[in-house]
This record gives sequence, structure tokens and C-alpha cells, in this order.
Amino acid sequence: MVAGHLQEKKGNYYIVLNYKDEKGKRKTKWIATGLPTKGNKKKAEGMLQDARKNFEIPSESAAEEIKPREEEVTQGEASPTGILFSDFMLEWLEMMKYLVEVSTHAAYSFAVKTRIVPYFQEKKILLTELTPKHLHDFYQYCLKEHKVTTNTVQHYHANIRQALQHAFKMDMIRSNPADKVDRPKKNQFIGSYYTNEELNQLFEVLKDDPVELAVCLAAFYGLRRSEIVGLKWNAINFQRQTITIRHTVTSISYEGKQIIVEKDRAKNKSSYRTLPLVPVFFELLLRLWEEQQKNRALFKDSYQYKYEEYIYVDKLGDRIKPGYITQHFPLVLQKHGMRRIRFHDLRHSCASLLLANGVSLKEIQEWLGHSHYSTTANIYAHLDYSSKISSAQVMNNNLQIPIMQKAPESSQGQLQEPVLC
Repeated sequence: MVAGHLQEKKGNYYIVLNYKDEKGKRKTKWIATGLPTKGNKKKAEGMLQDARKNFEIPSESAAEEIKPREEEVTQGEASPTGILFSDFMLEWLEMMKYLVEVSTHAAYSFAVKTRIVPYFQEKKILLTELTPKHLHDFYQYCLKEHKVTTNTVQHYHANIRQALQHAFKMDMIRSNPADKVDRPKKNQFIGSYYTNEELNQLFEVLKDDPVELAVCLAAFYGLRRSEIVGLKWNAINFQRQTITIRHTVTSISYEGKQIIVEKDRAKNKSSYRTLPLVPVFFELLLRLWEEQQKNRALFKDSYQYKYEEYIYVDKLGDRIKPGYITQHFPLVLQKHGMRRIRFHDLRHSCASLLLANGVSLKEIQEWLGHSHYSTTANIYAHLDYSSKISSAQVMNNNLQIPIMQKAPESSQGQLQEPVLC
């Protein structure tokens, strides 16, 4: 492990690593943490330890001192020769590991390592040479070659812009080129959904199936998969007959591994919500509680007491995995010859059913736990036909448009009515 320490510069922490090159000459490498000195000492120390542990001494041709001298900072460069934009994105990604949640960092990693870095690594564009045209060409390349949606490209743009904004604050570049790029317009999302009849048919074929509970909760309450798997018994108030959404369990692919992330909070502030526990679910949850007690007594030491707080477990007490739900659900639909939809589309089915029965978009926003009304409106406004009927009725009651009379005969003869084919 190489020697190293933290250095304060312009109100931010820098990692300074000291090592000897192949000829025994002492060298210094400076790494920007992006952390303000106030209140971030522990995070910076953690980054320092990782940097010391993972640092590889560069070869003689690549070794150079990159301490940002004042004249270099003024010119907007991180080193005499500069840094490749692709390498800078990897450094930024490593820095963000200590600043965001693991699920967020997993999304960043996928975008940076699978799309952004491979493209710009081949182009060998320096950070200081990056232009808006380079970014525009990259977005067009992703749309045409990888066939990704414009929504995905917007995520790439958000990552790049955030990273470049950090470089701008660190005086590594004079301006942020991402600010001058027009993002592709976002695709309008139109989700699939089941009708009332299809949902009732689905409930029938799913009796006693392992995903029965998940489907019922998603279709009735519009719960997300993470909210279903994360339901605990303390979220159910049998006395007041309420169900509270406040804990989530998600599965993410991160650094080559599939990991489970548990959070004692919902996706956002609005996702934390309390909903009425209707009689059918009241009885269902009571039955599940009794079954779990019987299984504990039956399997004894083989029972997984680790997840005894959770509602959605199998006979041995093992918590149902999020991935199992989305993998098993389409198999059930195929088996029973039902129209294929995604599991998440059951949430859309819930919203469409509420809309069809006169529930307002504002109420649906609160039921589904959307953070903004605009999110609900953007997704479901095209389904809100009932409000259009009301609007038509208002206009009809207030405007008296005279019925057009049949045109009189002319001197040229009687007009013929059009023939409908």
C-alpha cells in the first residue's frame, strides 16, 4: 500500500499519494475527492484508504507528477498532459460511491461503464478538449446503434453533466459543455394494463400460486414490487384496519454481483403512505399470519427466523426474492393463455381502473405514492376519458348550436345527399 494523505485546497479535500517509480524516483499523484472540507473528513479518509489500497504504480512512460499547480488550475487543466474524458468519468464514478446510495451508484456504474466510457475511450478525447458536438454525436450514436430510448439517453446526459459540473467546480475545465447540448425529447410513456374482467380472471387462475399475494397487492393497491417484498407485519394495524408503506426491498446488479438492498423508507416522501385495509385483505393477512405460525412449529430449526418480520415469505420462512416475482409472473400468464403484460403493469391497471370509475388524478397520485402530480398526469392523463365526458356535457348545456337545416333546392336541381361507403 502506497503512502498518502489528505490535502485541503480551495475548500475541498484532495488525496495526495506518494510512491516511487521504476527508477526509484519519488513521485506524487493528486486525486480530487469532490468533497468540501466542512463535515466530510471521515468520507475523505475512507476515499484515501481505498485510493492507497487500489493504487497501481504507473509504468515509466506514463508516470508523471500531476499535482495541480496554480497556473495549471487557472488554465483549466488537471495535469500538464491532461486527462482523458473516459478516465475522468471513471474517477468521478469512484468518487460518487461515497456520496450516493448503492442503488443509485449501481445505475451510474451501468451507464458509465457500458456506454459512456467505451465510446469515449476509443475516441481518446481529453477532458479539456470535450465539446458539445462530441456529446451530441455520442447521444445520436446510442440512439442509432444501441437502439436505446431517448429516456435512456437523458440518463446518460444527466450522468455526464453532473460529472462535468464537478470538473468545472474543480477548475479542471473552463465551462460545462453539457450545458450547451439539447437533450433528446423524452418519450411519452404509455403503459399496458388489464381490464376489470382480465384482472378478475387473473385472480382466479392465481389461487394458491406463490405470486398470488404480489399480484393482488399490485393490482388492488398499486404497490411497487419493492414495496410488496418489503411489507412487514408492523406495517399492518389490524385494529385500525390500515396498511402503511414504509419499508422496501430491492434487488440490484452491482459490481458483478446480485445484491439485496433493504431500506427503512419508501422510494420518496410521497411513497410513504397509509392505505385502508379492506376486508378481503384483512382476512387474507390474518390467514397468512396463522400459516406462518403453523410453519414455524412444523419446521422448527429449519425455519428461517431471519425474516420473521416480513409478510411475504415461503413455507420455510425465506423471504420471497424480488426477481422471482417478475420472472414467475409471465410464466403464469403464458400457462393460462392470458395477454402478456409486465408485473409493473398491474400498477398501471390499478390506476386505469380508478380513472374509469371517476377517481381524480390527484387522488390516484396519493394512492400510488407518486412524488409529483405531474408524474401521475403524464402517465395516465390519456386514460382520463371520464373528465372529457364531463367537459362535453358542460359545453352542451351552455352552448346552443342550431341544427343545420337541409339546403333548399336550387335552380340547377335538388342537391343529392352523399352516399356513405
